[in-house]
Amino acid sequence: MAEFIPRAESNLHLSKTSPTAQPKPLERARLAYENPEFVNSPDGRLIRILAEYTEPLARFRRERIQDTIVFFGSARFHSRSEADRALELLDNTGSTQPAPPEEQPASIPSIQDGSASDLQRRRAVAAVEMARYYEDARRLAGMMTRWAATVPSNPPGRHRFVVTSGGGPGIMEAANRGAYEAGGKSIGLNIRLPFEQHPNPYITPELNFEFHYFFMRKLWFAYLAKALVVFPGGFGTLDEMFELLTLAQTHKLAKKMTVVIYGGDYWKRVLNLHALVDCGAISPKDVDLFQFADTPEQAFAMLRDGLTANHLVGESGGSVQEPAAFSIEAFLGPEFAKTNV
Repeated sequence: MAEFIPRAESNLHLSKTSPTAQPKPLERARLAYENPEFVNSPDGRLIRILAEYTEPLARFRRERIQDTIVFFGSARFHSRSEADRALELLDNTGSTQPAPPEEQPASIPSIQDGSASDLQRRRAVAAVEMARYYEDARRLAGMMTRWAATVPSNPPGRHRFVVTSGGGPGIMEAANRGAYEAGGKSIGLNIRLPFEQHPNPYITPELNFEFHYFFMRKLWFAYLAKALVVFPGGFGTLDEMFELLTLAQTHKLAKKMTVVIYGGDYWKRVLNLHALVDCGAISPKDVDLFQFADTPEQAFAMLRDGLTANHLVGESGGSVQEPAAFSIEAFLGPEFAKTNV
């Protein structure tokens, strides 16, 4: 026998709205990629990562960038290109704010009256040296840009060995500035940080990038680079330098990258790589992955010779490589660095 359900109870599950009433019209739903709440949420992380690959890719293709020379170095010092400009240490990598007074390099009056601390006196000496490195990076970038303008592209019309930096102040600004003053394009791969910072003004506007993810920024440093110059710097410079050296050491990049470490005195105080060899942590041949240079002219010769031997001259016959057969990748550009993964 069917269970008896009183009429009042049997209607409890029905909507209070009459079944014959029409629902209100709905507005059109937003497209998923036009929904900022989704795109900026944890669920949208994959979309953001892909965007930091595909958007730079589109711009590099549009600007016909074939390959790059990457400059790494400290962001914390301003230039002293004008004699009356005081040296000032910045608060942090990429910051526009100065460091606290007690961390600034000592001024001449404070040294003379004895009010400067030992740290301030040491930093005054270092600041002069770092200002010199700024000018050296600026000069080297200009030399490389003028030379690259004479190098044939494959296929024609693409830009070779474009100076690339992290986009910030200090050595990064110097590299972009040197390329700008030489009349060439330059790239800035900036990173969004939790304090005020801005790209330097010498980056080609169409090649000014800002990344949220450090690892995507590093990918673009490595992807197009045929050479690397490492000027004195701190944690960020060390991190970026060893990242690329590790890729070269482990043969993850199926290309030869010329690596020049600039400022032997600085780096040999900071690092003792031969101790790693003595301890068996690296192979003796690993120290051949880079060369030391102390003048722009010396670094330029190393870069020019390395790039010519590895990327401009054929392995047999000794002539410049002929244009490759047509491919969609060659047509679109850029010439991506091959990887062994």
